[in-house]
Amino acid sequence: METPKRITSQDVAKRAGVSRTTVSLVLNNKHQSSQISDKTVQKVLRSAHELGYVPNAAAQALVRKKSGVIGLILTRAHQQINSDLYLNQVVNGLLNVCHNNNFRVLLDVIEDDDEISTIQRIIQGRQVDGIIFFGPRTNDKTLSLLSKANFPTVLMGALPDSNFYSVDVDNLAAAQMATEHLIKLGHQRIGCITNATPSYTAAADRLQGYKLALSKHKLLADDRLVRFGDFDPQSGYRAMRGLLSVNPRPTGVFVASDVVAFGAISAITEAGLRIPEDIAVVGFDDVPLSAYITPHLTSVHLPIYDLAEEAGLMSIQLINGESPEKQNLRLNTYLVVRDSCGANRNN
Repeated sequence: METPKRITSQDVAKRAGVSRTTVSLVLNNKHQSSQISDKTVQKVLRSAHELGYVPNAAAQALVRKKSGVIGLILTRAHQQINSDLYLNQVVNGLLNVCHNNNFRVLLDVIEDDDEISTIQRIIQGRQVDGIIFFGPRTNDKTLSLLSKANFPTVLMGALPDSNFYSVDVDNLAAAQMATEHLIKLGHQRIGCITNATPSYTAAADRLQGYKLALSKHKLLADDRLVRFGDFDPQSGYRAMRGLLSVNPRPTGVFVASDVVAFGAISAITEAGLRIPEDIAVVGFDDVPLSAYITPHLTSVHLPIYDLAEEAGLMSIQLINGESPEKQNLRLNTYLVVRDSCGANRNN
């Protein structure tokens, strides 16, 4: 089957009876400063519509020296992406704000063995105009490269002592709130499963918030009750099994990610224990599925969609040479109380 011929600006020019330069000026909305009549403008627009002409994005990018693309960069293993319910909302929020501002989104995952070469390829190849860096770590080499290149970069997450623009929540305060909720319910032996390793700044802050809550209420911090998740349910399952082997086991657990908490809940029920009667569970993120699992998961609500939209708007401002109003924007969190913590039963 013969491939249909691609309609070009030359075809539009021929149909309208004008030059390619005139077509370019009209379709790029730059004809106001030239002496092109309204009649000619309408003739070009009508011809383009009749022919079904679609401008070549790559060619336009070369002319404008911009790609019209914002890169969403993730630093984690590829296999963890499938179970990341948080990421779905990030992508939806970012797509919405980008499409409303005539940008597209490029999603890329970089791992430690090729992070520098991947970022260099993206920047030098002009594949994107700006980058949103999702989940920064204290040891990310790519961030140093982006900083030196003065490339428009926004962090979804915080990085202490950096000059990057960022959008985040107060992870430390939110984790402290979640842990104190368990304390107020009468729990004194409380475990913690992080969302990731502490090299991720969000994970470190949530762990610190858990410890601050224990210290504030003069509860003993037992290192055996801290386990590290890795973004997925499998890591939560393994971590919870480890906590269940500790004697005496915890009566409550703060899990710093709902997705990780799903695995922890599976391990608890598999062990023949009841939630919340034997072990209370509080999660973090409040992903949509948390309201539908059994038992319904109490969780810290993160405005995930809003965080992504704000990151997108901030990135667009930087690309356009503007300075966002705030360098480090922080959105609010709150606790959504459901069945898994036992508060509803107590009431």
